[in-house]
Amino acid sequence: MALTAGIVGLPNVGKSTLFNAITQAGAEAANYPFATIDPNVGIVEVPDNRLNKLTELVKPKKTVPTAFEFTDIAGIVKGASKGEGLGNQFLSHIRQVDAICQVVRCFEDENITHVSGKVDPIDDIEIINLELILADLESVNKRHQRVEKLAKQKDKEALAEFTILDKIKTALEDETPVRAIEFSEEQQKVVKGLHLLTSKPMLYVANVSEDEVADPESNENVQKVKEYAANEGAEVIVICAKIEEEISELDQEEKEMFLEELGITESGLDKLIKASYSLLGLATYFTAGEQEVRAWTFKKGIKAPQAAGIIHTDFEKGFIRAETVSYDDLVDAGSMGQAREKGKVRLEGKEYIVKDGDVIHFRFNV
Repeated sequence: MALTAGIVGLPNVGKSTLFNAITQAGAEAANYPFATIDPNVGIVEVPDNRLNKLTELVKPKKTVPTAFEFTDIAGIVKGASKGEGLGNQFLSHIRQVDAICQVVRCFEDENITHVSGKVDPIDDIEIINLELILADLESVNKRHQRVEKLAKQKDKEALAEFTILDKIKTALEDETPVRAIEFSEEQQKVVKGLHLLTSKPMLYVANVSEDEVADPESNENVQKVKEYAANEGAEVIVICAKIEEEISELDQEEKEMFLEELGITESGLDKLIKASYSLLGLATYFTAGEQEVRAWTFKKGIKAPQAAGIIHTDFEKGFIRAETVSYDDLVDAGSMGQAREKGKVRLEGKEYIVKDGDVIHFRFNV
């Protein structure tokens, strides 16, 4: 599953510090705009306690978690849609990702310059969102002019697209992102083909100081971001990028002790990975045998043969059936043998829609 979330934000909001923590890839986190110009891509494991439990049950030779991809995109500035700074380049990088994680500065620190001279999270969000809207409006206007000529010639497809473009153009002119517009299933296919920036789902990441991470509700800026996000049905997660960078260098035991000292049950990174995974409508199924226990990422709503194809195209081509048991049923039974005896293992066919947590053995013949 080559789906990726792009990390965006104004310069100096903690975006690259967070990315360093995610991947330990060392993207330059200097105290000036444009510290990161080319997008950095990092692969992270998706935290999932179910994988550990399955490993305990099955005792395989190896365990393989599923992974998720993040792209760190250089800080956007006001005027990016007009090519200010390296705007066009940055916006084209955003075009390549499937979801957007917008890092918002909610901490005060006189040693870290804010590009606008003051910490105002709503102003920051609106600068970025407006730049994305303006870039989309430019794309839509160009497309609108081209399609209008065909629509006047009564071309059926062009007429349908022209109606959609009209709807999008009006919304963007009112500063409404495309993801907030309702479309029919058929229209949604056309919208997807336009690759618009504001059609991508958005997650807000409120970056707080070390002192506030255990009690983010006391931070007024966090409350403002949550109110803003609620109005557009978006989720907010709170992290301290500086702490996350420190945690990323620790082993699992040290990490747990450190989090406990801070009064946190889950790291901000784990929350970010899970929230991004969910934002893209992704879920996990498992394969479990003596050789390996493995987690696989799939898009919710797919059928068994397509899920099999994630492992290998031959599995999809020669799909016969999927021997399936839910994670909960398997754990309750204590073993695959016991699950079979209790009638919890099912044989599913080509129309079966795979569910999160399914443990599957695919039968196929090529």
